[in-house]
Amino acid sequence: MDNHKIIGSFELVGFPDYQMEGIVAKIDTGAFTGSLHCTKIEEGYSDGHKTLTFSPFDHPEIIIATTEYASRKVKSSNGKSQMRYFIKTTITIQKQPYQIELSLADRSEMKWPVLVGRRFLHKNDFLVDINHANDIVTK
Repeated sequence: MDNHKIIGSFELVGFPDYQMEGIVAKIDTGAFTGSLHCTKIEEGYSDGHKTLTFSPFDHPEIIIATTEYASRKVKSSNGKSQMRYFIKTTITIQKQPYQIELSLADRSEMKWPVLVGRRFLHKNDFLVDINHANDIVTK
């Protein structure tokens, strides 16, 4: 129990690879993997290599390109399965960097732009305390 890092149901996170900080993430123990809000998610070719491009959050002017990605079927909370792209990136939580795998999805209709799922929480010894004091989200 002493090795666990305590976090709340919501945390301010950052994505140094995209120079973005102060994003509210929902810590979702019901989700197996995490998800990152993106738009313009497209697979194509660049210099003869399969490449995934996307715009993180609501920043269509920023386009990220990577050749390191995967695609898998994901069952969403509404029970429907869909193919999604997954990337690995760095996330900062409580100012500490961690490697995380996230699915890319247009979450514009959702309340929170980032979900952090239980696979990541378990791997990094996080303990979620819903009473953990934070001023990120008011009740």
